[in-house]
Amino acid sequence: MSCFDILDHLVKSGNGFLRTAQVLENGISKPTLAEYVKKKHMERIAQGIYLSEDAWPDSLFLLQLSNSRIVFSHETALQLHGLTEREPKTVSVTVKAGYNATHLRKKGICVYQVKPDIAELGVTSTGTCFGNSVRTYDAERTICDIIRNKASMDIQVFQYAIKEYMSGNQKNISRLMAYAKKLRIESALRTYTEIML
Repeated sequence: MSCFDILDHLVKSGNGFLRTAQVLENGISKPTLAEYVKKKHMERIAQGIYLSEDAWPDSLFLLQLSNSRIVFSHETALQLHGLTEREPKTVSVTVKAGYNATHLRKKGICVYQVKPDIAELGVTSTGTCFGNSVRTYDAERTICDIIRNKASMDIQVFQYAIKEYMSGNQKNISRLMAYAKKLRIESALRTYTEIML
């Protein structure tokens, strides 16, 4: 298998995205990558990330590739889980406290910082509308997060998300309660679950 064959495979398996780190992990040099990018008319869309000319740009996936420690949360997670009717005005992510998120905020991204002991609680991966896998909180963690931040949310988005989650057949109430206990919002959660169940 030639270097270009390996690169073709990486591009295909990456839905049109190619990362320099992947290329180097496969023993292919940067000059070979540069030759491949030029020959295939790939676009450099971020540092160390290229997109094939026939692929759809996926802003969430690109953001994940550029910032491996972020977790999509709040309104963005609601969208990824199909728990909202509206497309969020801004992308929301959560990072561990202490993470320097200035570059994200400059891009207009809403950044939540949480203590390290709850940063990974409920992390899962799900597909974007383009089929690329990104790190996000599961539906239960997302419901807990929007309850914690209800004051800063659009009330219609909030109510729709709670209603959709509670009426759906994918809900996991025991997991939801466990998260609520860990996040110290049990009484607030109980208020909504008693109304909806």
